[in-house]
Amino acid sequence: MTAAFAVAFGTASAQSLEIPLWPDGPAESNGITEAEQRTGWNFRNTSESTLFVWPAEGENTGRAIVIYPGGGYAMLVAGYEGAHFAEALAAQGITAVLVKYRLPNRHTEIPITDAKQAMRIVRSRAAEWGVDPARVGVAGFSAGGHLASTMLTHYDEGTRPAFGILFYPVITMGEATHAGSRSNLLGESPSGELVARYSNDQQVTPDTPPTMIFFSHDDRTVHPVNGTMFYDALKANGVQSAMYIFPSGGHGWGFRPNFKYHEAVKAATFDWLSLF
Repeated sequence: MTAAFAVAFGTASAQSLEIPLWPDGPAESNGITEAEQRTGWNFRNTSESTLFVWPAEGENTGRAIVIYPGGGYAMLVAGYEGAHFAEALAAQGITAVLVKYRLPNRHTEIPITDAKQAMRIVRSRAAEWGVDPARVGVAGFSAGGHLASTMLTHYDEGTRPAFGILFYPVITMGEATHAGSRSNLLGESPSGELVARYSNDQQVTPDTPPTMIFFSHDDRTVHPVNGTMFYDALKANGVQSAMYIFPSGGHGWGFRPNFKYHEAVKAATFDWLSLF
């Protein structure tokens, strides 16, 4: 741990741990050789992955949320789509873990490999952090929402989330997708099989974890049909779910207080979390 993050875990009012996801290096490279660039909580050229942890403040609820920021699988916008949300969660007694995951660079399995490893690490340290391993969920924004929905539908032993929260997520890799996210994740001309595999509305089963979805009606970057497709699949499979579509706001509002419906998002989020 660097000096900047040397505050004892559990006593800080802000993020206090920085943990490498792969201390000995990942098994597979994403092929990015340019130096990583960081501006505030924005990251480019991520070829190494890190967890940033905000401990629960006050009365610890035992819950934890693993957060995947967006950025079209081309960068990570981890401030208002990560750190701001983590701070709000910690203030409510929820341990928040922000994942700086490796960008795919058309290495399709890289993000989900990091996402699953993040879940394993959180559960392996649950006792240390006062977390119930059965109450660890995921949240994601935009392309990070696609990654979170991939966790909800492609989990394996030990990595199934308890619940999910998706903010204006990319869901389909088909006609209604965000083209940049698809290209960065799957390549320019992906096979039909690959498109279907990562169109997560097609991967929902009765065992998919409960999920809440947020969108704005006027989102021109990720069409809200991504959310309704996933919601319809959840409902058809009997999975507990909720969806909110706000009249305006466009795309990328994250957890910023200047979003017109921010208080509604907060209220709905914490009402949802009280179920788990």
